[in-house]
Amino acid sequence: MEIPREDLDSVKTRLSRAQGQIGGIIKMVEDGRECTDVLTQLAAAQAAISRAAFSLIASGIANCTQDEDGLKDRAKLEKAFLSLS
Repeated sequence: MEIPREDLDSVKTRLSRAQGQIGGIIKMVEDGRECTDVLTQLAAAQAAISRAAFSLIASGIANCTQDEDGLKDRAKLEKAFLSLS
């Protein structure tokens, strides 16, 4: 994938934050925290991962959707976006 380094760094930062959130969620479950609190944090982690995915797709859209001949593949692009829903 030919995505600019600064875009990849941003995605990695978002994913690292989500990883930290997930660690916190595991601790919440182990500590027996309220379900609503856990679900709120799960939603936040899910949103962080989704933002990282959307950022990656937006940044690499030209490269992520090309076939071997360098032609854009609309079906591949649609599949990538649908995988996030």
